[in-house]
Amino acid sequence: MTISQGLTAEKLRFTCDENVFDFDTTETVPPLEVMIGQERAVKAVEFGLFTKNPGYNIFISGLVGTGKITYAETAVKKVAGNQEVPNDWCYVNNLETPGQPIALALPAGMGYSFKQDMQELVENLKTDIPKVFSSEDYEQAKSELVKQYQEQRSVMVEEFTQYAETQGISPQWSSTGFVGLPMVDGKAVGPEDYQKLDKQQRDIIEKNMLAVHEKGMDVVRRVQLLERSVREQLKQLDIKIGLFAAGHLIEEFKEKYRDYQPVVDFLEAIKQDVSKNINEFKPQAEEENNPLMLFKRPAQDAKDKYNVNLLVDNRETQGAPVIVEINPTYYNLVGRAEYETRMGVVSTDFTMIKPGALHRANGGYLILNARDVLTNIGAWEALKRVLKTKKLQIENLGEQYGVLAMASLKPEPIPINVKVILIGNPYIYQLLYNYDEDFRKLFKAHADFDVVMENNPVNIQKLAGFISSTVSREKLKHFDKAAVARVVEYSSRLTGTQTKLTTRFNEVVELLCEADVWATLDNSQVVTTGHIKKAIEEKRYRANKYEERLQEMFAEGQLLIDTEGEKVGQVNGLAVLSVGEYMFGKPSRITANTYLGKSGVVNIERETKTSGTSHTKGVLILSGYLGQKYAQKHPLTLTASLTFEQLYDGVDGDSASSTELYAILSSLSGLPIKQYIAITGSVNQKGEVQPIGGATEKIEGFFAVCKLKGLTGKQGVMIPHQNVSNLALSDEVIEAVRRGKFHIYPVKTIDQGIEILTGTPAGEPGADGSYPAGTVNALVSQKLKEYTDTLIKLSKSSEDKND
Repeated sequence: MTISQGLTAEKLRFTCDENVFDFDTTETVPPLEVMIGQERAVKAVEFGLFTKNPGYNIFISGLVGTGKITYAETAVKKVAGNQEVPNDWCYVNNLETPGQPIALALPAGMGYSFKQDMQELVENLKTDIPKVFSSEDYEQAKSELVKQYQEQRSVMVEEFTQYAETQGISPQWSSTGFVGLPMVDGKAVGPEDYQKLDKQQRDIIEKNMLAVHEKGMDVVRRVQLLERSVREQLKQLDIKIGLFAAGHLIEEFKEKYRDYQPVVDFLEAIKQDVSKNINEFKPQAEEENNPLMLFKRPAQDAKDKYNVNLLVDNRETQGAPVIVEINPTYYNLVGRAEYETRMGVVSTDFTMIKPGALHRANGGYLILNARDVLTNIGAWEALKRVLKTKKLQIENLGEQYGVLAMASLKPEPIPINVKVILIGNPYIYQLLYNYDEDFRKLFKAHADFDVVMENNPVNIQKLAGFISSTVSREKLKHFDKAAVARVVEYSSRLTGTQTKLTTRFNEVVELLCEADVWATLDNSQVVTTGHIKKAIEEKRYRANKYEERLQEMFAEGQLLIDTEGEKVGQVNGLAVLSVGEYMFGKPSRITANTYLGKSGVVNIERETKTSGTSHTKGVLILSGYLGQKYAQKHPLTLTASLTFEQLYDGVDGDSASSTELYAILSSLSGLPIKQYIAITGSVNQKGEVQPIGGATEKIEGFFAVCKLKGLTGKQGVMIPHQNVSNLALSDEVIEAVRRGKFHIYPVKTIDQGIEILTGTPAGEPGADGSYPAGTVNALVSQKLKEYTDTLIKLSKSSEDKND
């Protein structure tokens, strides 16, 4: 077995050579105009934007900071700019059924023109019609009709009076008709005198009275018909006069909008409504204009009746609309009919209909945050309903859920043609895909943004372009090429691997902005390497309060850790803690005690229920390794207790499983382990060391403790060999490695690791399966055999006593 050699300083971090850049500062670097590192996601978005098939709305998923929203808005606007501008949409009054406003579609810009025309029409109706009703011609025509009526009525009454008098009856007219009085000798007879007449004379008078009465009723009917005819003539005169003043305006607008039949129909409805309600436009009586009158005519003002509610105005839109709705509530998506209180009564009308984001995005694109849509009551179901039906109906949310039933408007639904771009994280996408069958049908285009991209020369140059565009957009100082190289290295560290660069550009932008601040404080014209380093250090300092507290506890001896000497059954494990976005390594002492028994490996954390499932699995794997390695010829008779010392808040993850195995092997073999080497790494049942996460933070965490206690030149960390490419260590650690003050050992197997920790060969099995004497494996095997033999002897002794 070959003992692993420590890594050289060159392998501890990706180093970007500043000479790969052919510029001095980013001032000469063309700003980047494309998305980098997201080729797969970009193609998915482009496919979703260009396909016209139904259901290909887009869901863009990815972690925060990968540029999803920025890219989505940019990409959509680029596509939308080459498309046609959609129609304007208006709501107008349904003059037959006011509770059901009518939706009208007009070419972009014409909606505003139509609204202005209707306002002009209303103003003309309100000024021109009263004017003609105040004219002498109207008064003369009206007087002529009244005069004709009076003359004809007078003739009818006079003829009837003459007839009645010839019959000996004197007619007395009243508001309800007439009363006939009998006449004797040319004089009217009262009731008392009438009774004094003889019967024959009374009979003649009554007969004549009946005939006159019948004749009178006929006259009354004729007068009523004449009055009705005159009123109708007066009404027709009013209509004729009113339309004479306004009819030509309506006809002009009908001609202007002749290609839009719904508008022509609306104008004709206005014409008919004006005819039916011409009195609304006539000059009001003086008392009706009195401001002290509490109650006026209930008829709706013509300005309200004939006005136009311009719901969507696209006159200034370039291409298809792109709407980003930052607060997608139910009403902000589908629109609303607002209410107002008038004299204590809540009311609404078509002029109070307000558009939603779906109205404004109709014919274009709507960008929404998935989480915001899902957390707003009714918004998600409303969005799906619109996408499925292709129609948008404005409804009260209370009615949707059966909570509230009230008289409200029922506006005519508007046909919707919109492509929705939802932006969220992968977890939301998986939830919707698995539990909402409508989602699968409606969002068939999925673009998943990655958090890393390949670390290659092309992407490095693109990252320089991104820095240039950020400098331009944020108005920062320009960066020299050495500073750009350091930013590239920082980008690599964020990914946790030397072969990748981050695509979480918000973190890169934070570094650029903070470095600009330090350059400004330094009165520097450009950002240099020193400013990048200062920004990283200061950002770390703002977040590492708890890390410093732990270092103080190590220094004061409150947390026990050894960085010198050798001990049996004791190793230094490494864990990663996180406070917000800041992660740091913390070394922990792990101890193992082994003794005779049958319990196997006892995980104290598991027994106290402070062990996570991954950690528990890692410990159980140790039994499999020990059995495979040392119990092929005799049973595994062992009890081994394992624990993380001074750990009270739980542990999870299997990155300490190899560390725990080294402690057990040390305890069984009696060989002490070097306390100045800390260990991290997972292990499988075959003894292969497996990679773990947070290797950089773990190494830096142990280095900080060693520095605190004093570097001896022996200290170091043992890591899985697969994690070498993940290292992005700080300058301080790299310099210590370069000077031989600190060491990093990559290992592949447990045997390789135990040799480094004990300085004793692990030992390869011979043909008979035994290990060479004095090796670690031989000592462990011998100890386990002793346990077995002792247990057998104890069992036999117990049987003999029982006999």
